[in-house]
Amino acid sequence: MQSKYRRRSVPHTLLLAFAGALLTAAAAHGDTCTTQSQIPVAQRETIAGAARTIVNEAQGGDIQGIRAKTMPTVAADFTGIANSIEALKPALQSATITVNTLYLLDAQSAAGAQGNTFYCSPPASTMTVVLNFSALPSGKYAIAILHATGVAKPQQVALVLSQGDGGQWQLAGFFSKPMLESGHDGIWYWTQARQFAAKKMDLDAWYYYQTAAGLLQPADFLSSPNLDKLRREADQVHPGDLPEGKSMTLASGGNSFEVTGIYMSSELGSFDLAVHYTPTAAQAAQLRDPVAARQQAVDLMKAILAVHPELREAFHGIWVHADSGNASIFALELSMDQITGSHPTA
Repeated sequence: MQSKYRRRSVPHTLLLAFAGALLTAAAAHGDTCTTQSQIPVAQRETIAGAARTIVNEAQGGDIQGIRAKTMPTVAADFTGIANSIEALKPALQSATITVNTLYLLDAQSAAGAQGNTFYCSPPASTMTVVLNFSALPSGKYAIAILHATGVAKPQQVALVLSQGDGGQWQLAGFFSKPMLESGHDGIWYWTQARQFAAKKMDLDAWYYYQTAAGLLQPADFLSSPNLDKLRREADQVHPGDLPEGKSMTLASGGNSFEVTGIYMSSELGSFDLAVHYTPTAAQAAQLRDPVAARQQAVDLMKAILAVHPELREAFHGIWVHADSGNASIFALELSMDQITGSHPTA
């Protein structure tokens, strides 16, 4: 899981497998969505079976088997999906695979149209799920959202399926996200975010809202009234002093740090705050000395806690990364109780 500010190198990243499927607000005329309960039983079972087979093969690491079930234009450039499936395989092993949600899409707009927006409303329901694509080629598609549960790290997998000329369903897009973060689901993080917001602990609330959104949204092309409500709540607590698109400077222990990214991280299992900075030449030289390197990282931890002491309540610890280009040249993680002397004096 990661925040919107800096991407980690993780296997469960979003992979759009067909060209041009970017978010858009423009609606295409004639595009229709049929929800799961409205899909005829036989057709529903066929789509669910195709989706389940693909995820079962991902569970076993059968890359070539999945590629054979992929639409030709996507199979021609399969490296990204293959890498994602290979990295996801350990989390899927021994998991129980269930089909959670299905949508059947009829894209009637010609390729190159401004956009495709599908409004998916179950009968007698006011809850409309919106699926947004741009330049989606005309044809029949299905969205299948599957859950892999009964394992330490349950996953949700969203597949975009395209119906071929022979009626068979072929893979067109593969997406995966965890269902839990440090043992908690998205609703738990949303509840905690609201509690932090009520206490005016905006930075804590912001990261918890971001975590909730990441867990509750199966894929970036999907939106719903609940997700929109979550985003509006998050926008109300959006801090203004984060390194978004530019660095920020923090000072502590005689050091001045150029911070390039702050986001949450659960790579060590606990819910940590990750801080990336670019060391100066002098600081980089100090990082060759283990004692000096540790002190430099601790100074940065103290600096951020001096500005935002409320972070102690929301995070297990802080993980500092010193970066050179795209590489981390030093990293240190400490729990909050190991970071002492970081509160500002009165």
